[in-house]
Amino acid sequence: MAKLSFMDSLPHQTRFIPVQQSYYPVFVALFVAVFLISNITATKGVALGPLITDGAFFLFPLAYVLGDVLSECYGFKAARRAIFTGFGAMFLAVVSFYTAIYLPAADFYEGQAAFSDTLGLVPQIVAASLAGYVAGQLLNAWFLVWIKQRTGEKILWARLIGSTVIGEFADTLIFCLIAAPVIGVSSGGDFLNYVVVGFFWKTLVEVMILPITYTVIGWVKKTENYEVL
Repeated sequence: MAKLSFMDSLPHQTRFIPVQQSYYPVFVALFVAVFLISNITATKGVALGPLITDGAFFLFPLAYVLGDVLSECYGFKAARRAIFTGFGAMFLAVVSFYTAIYLPAADFYEGQAAFSDTLGLVPQIVAASLAGYVAGQLLNAWFLVWIKQRTGEKILWARLIGSTVIGEFADTLIFCLIAAPVIGVSSGGDFLNYVVVGFFWKTLVEVMILPITYTVIGWVKKTENYEVL
C-alpha cells in the first residue's frame, strides 16, 4: 500500500491566490514611498546659497521618474492605480499624524512639541500637495501615453520630457495657488518667482537623470517580456 505524504494526510487542501511575477508592485511601492517621504521632508526649509527650497527638493522629482516608468511600461490605467494608491496612503498618513498629535502624551514623553511641529502639517499645504500631486501625475501619465499612441516606440525622450513639462507645471501651479497664502507669498512677483523656480528646478532634475530613466525603462521592458506590436 502506498504511503501517504504529509500533505495528503491534511484534512483540507490549503489554497492561496497566486502572485504574478511582475515588478509593477515594486514600482508602486517605491512611488508611494517617495510621495510620503517627500511630504514629510518638505516641512524643513533648506538654504543652498541663494536658493531657498525645502528638504524634499532632491527626492520629489523621483516620483515623476517612477511615474514615467509606470506609464511607459504598464499603461495609463496601471499608472492611475498607483497615483490613487499614493493619494490614499498620504491621506491615511495625515489622519494618523493628527490623531497621534492629539492623543494625550505620556508623562515620560518629552518630544510632543517637536513631534507636533514636524508632523502637524498645515491643512492648506496638505491640500495643496495632494491636489497638485493628483493633477500633475495624472496629466504626466495621460500625456505620455497619448504621445506613445501616436508615435509608437519612437522618440521616447520626447514623451518623457513633454509629459514632465505638462505634469510638473500643473503640479507646481496648483500647489502654489493653494499654498501661497500660508507660506507667505503675497505679491504677484513673488508668486511668479515661486512657480517658475519650482517648475524649472523639478523639470531640470528629471532631464538630468533622463539616462537613468531610459535605463530603467529598457530593463523593465526586457525583463517583463514587453512586446512591440
